[in-house]
Amino acid sequence: MTPRTALGALHIGALMFGLTGVFGKLAAASAAVIVLGRAGFAVIALAGFAALSRRTRWYSLTLKDARSLLISGGLLAAHWVSFFVAVKVAGVAIATLGFASFPAFTVLLEGLIFRERIHFNEGVLVMLVSVGLVLVTPSFDLASQATEGLLWAIASGLTFSLLSLNNRANAGRVPAVQAAMWQNAVVALCLLPFAAPQLSSVRPLDWLWIGLLGVLCTGVAHSLFVASLAVIKARTAAVVFALEPVYGITLAWLLFHETPTLRMLLGGALIIIAIVVSSRLASSPAPATVKLDAAH
Repeated sequence: MTPRTALGALHIGALMFGLTGVFGKLAAASAAVIVLGRAGFAVIALAGFAALSRRTRWYSLTLKDARSLLISGGLLAAHWVSFFVAVKVAGVAIATLGFASFPAFTVLLEGLIFRERIHFNEGVLVMLVSVGLVLVTPSFDLASQATEGLLWAIASGLTFSLLSLNNRANAGRVPAVQAAMWQNAVVALCLLPFAAPQLSSVRPLDWLWIGLLGVLCTGVAHSLFVASLAVIKARTAAVVFALEPVYGITLAWLLFHETPTLRMLLGGALIIIAIVVSSRLASSPAPATVKLDAAH
């Protein structure tokens, strides 16, 4: 893979991640069913990628690896469920922008958990995200669907940040694709008791959307991300994936007529700037097991 094709693969991956909310809204199923199906199809897609890739190496899991993957899988399940609830309640645009608050949570939680000093530029990042979220919120009425959906989306960003920090604290020798497979398997097991009674009522068309969500937005997007990192720097990849909210909002605008207001666009611009800044703040590339955190 050349740098040019790797960059193209990154943009395709970012576009696929941007489709996450779109497929979630198209599927007329509960968040539990969507997440269960997404995780199941993702395991199949990632297993296929691993089988076809000559670079894939498999490692036996230690007890520490297994414990870390279990925690990560639980956090990933909470992240996805809260995100799709936000999509159902408030729409793709608000859900995507609320989730994009995760860099601010990461800065704050890193300071608390790893006792790292929060620098001035990181404080600016938190401020940008906070102001962006205020602008994105149409009103502060807790009874409104927009506010409720945004709160669910912010919860999605918080759990995603916790997932990132857990992976950082337990970064080990498990390859990225193998780690993603195990995490998705844990997600499926977590959601099975809640989603199983509803599976018989899911329409075939909804299974199509869920299948595309699992294969394209998870399996293929993860795989493109991992493959491109062999050629492109992690910081460049992070900046490209900052375009995910742009793709998601644009697609929601075109497909569902979710026309963003000027205030929402300004708030979204601040949040996206914050994502780009946060990627630039990274002092060194993360291990492969952590880089999959960029996959939403």
